[in-house]
Amino acid sequence: MTLDGLAECTGVSRSMISLIERGESSPTAAVLDKLAAGLGVTLASLFAEKDGTAASPLSRRGDQQVWRDPESGYMRRNLSAPGFPSPIKLVEVVLPPGARVAYDTGHRAATVHQQIWIIEGTIELTLGEETYRLAAGDCLSMHLDQPTVFRNLTDAPARYVVALATDARAGAGLHR
Repeated sequence: MTLDGLAECTGVSRSMISLIERGESSPTAAVLDKLAAGLGVTLASLFAEKDGTAASPLSRRGDQQVWRDPESGYMRRNLSAPGFPSPIKLVEVVLPPGARVAYDTGHRAATVHQQIWIIEGTIELTLGEETYRLAAGDCLSMHLDQPTVFRNLTDAPARYVVALATDARAGAGLHR
């Protein structure tokens, strides 16, 4: 895909994509989500490393890729073994106190089923017009075919696991 083609299908400017590609800009979670949607992949897959070696089914904590959103400070760690063929990907997220992360993308080329399991803390998750308050032990299953907002309205970090399963055959409403 060309730079212009990616810019057109994602709504992210050509110059921003170029800066990200050269490592001269640290994109926000919202920008990365737009790029993932335009490429027809999950946000987690943008962080997967592929080095050409045989993929191990084991993912050691010290080897797991970590990324921090420069806007909200939220941290995401890819838990699943990179490059290992699996329809399920796990991501650990730490949402700092007072943080807000909004994903405005909707329709995608494949369907991604997502579950959020709260390990500690509390978050408020708005999916379209519906808002859920989730606390430790709660698990929310969803399809992300509408805008989604994660908020930590407390003074303590919230930690949760995101489980993603992509179904490219469904094709009629991909989710994050």
